[in-house]
Amino acid sequence: MNNTTPKDTFYNNVFSLLNHTNSSTLEELNTVPKTQNTTLIKRSSIPDSHRMIADNLMIIKKVFKHPVVQCKLISQEIELLAKYDFNPLEFSTSKQIEEELTLLKKWSNSGETELQEMSDKIITIRGKELRNLMATRYIYITSEIYNGHKTLEKYFENISKYNLER
Repeated sequence: MNNTTPKDTFYNNVFSLLNHTNSSTLEELNTVPKTQNTTLIKRSSIPDSHRMIADNLMIIKKVFKHPVVQCKLISQEIELLAKYDFNPLEFSTSKQIEEELTLLKKWSNSGETELQEMSDKIITIRGKELRNLMATRYIYITSEIYNGHKTLEKYFENISKYNLER
């Protein structure tokens, strides 16, 4: 009988990712074209939950210039990410986040209530992770390979009606 908890599984996945990263080149892990974020936005309609999280983040950035509250993930959130085999944001590449956003959009736009709820929960967790990374000035980013937070932040900036560049 296997006595591993979801948290153990999560950390084992992170460990295996780190081992894979050490044996891979930067080009293999980060082969996403710069325009892919734009195609993500145009590919299908943006779910309201994604816009709500993006608007919340952009308001915080506009008022405070960066999030001032560090919001750590709770164990249930870590377990939910592990259940769907998603890496923590600080260990995610741009390509992984692009694929994840595409999947979450597909789930949100599906007719299945359970998938829509999971998508909303996961995008909320990703927003929370991004706010935490921004509040800590990205000190948890250990390598330039893990730049998924930049992709997620740009995605939120592009879909928010409170975009700072407008």
